[in-house]
Amino acid sequence: MALPDELLAELDELILNYPDRRAGLIPALHRCQEELGGWLSPEILEDCAEYFDMEPVEVYGVASFYPMFHLKPVGKHVVGVCRNVSCELRGASDITSRVCRVTGAQAPGRNSTDMRFYVEHLECQGACADAPMIVVDGVYHENLEPDDVDTILGELS
Repeated sequence: MALPDELLAELDELILNYPDRRAGLIPALHRCQEELGGWLSPEILEDCAEYFDMEPVEVYGVASFYPMFHLKPVGKHVVGVCRNVSCELRGASDITSRVCRVTGAQAPGRNSTDMRFYVEHLECQGACADAPMIVVDGVYHENLEPDDVDTILGELS
């Protein structure tokens, strides 16, 4: 198993919070993604399968089902644009265009050429009353105008 010892110790502690070891898979995948480069490589998925005594295809099934897990390399900053009805009605398409222009990503689902940004479309994030919105590295930014994107993304290192 190639998972770092520190991460394995953290996972050992984590699974104590669950009645069944396998119930800790999703939080474990989150920690692996956070600590091991921002995405879940096939090797990481195989290591998690071994750790949880599961078949690799079972772990892949979980990781591929949830959109918060990335199965390919992503940029340093992940920018998600909500495209559900409330956001679309209040200008999400303009926000998406601005995000792509500012980041240099050609389209949602793509990285910028410098790997600084990954842009993705998101389904409803529960911020409909303050649409349109984006999520940048897990932080919500709501009630946006296209010019706000320049400020938000310009503050990132």
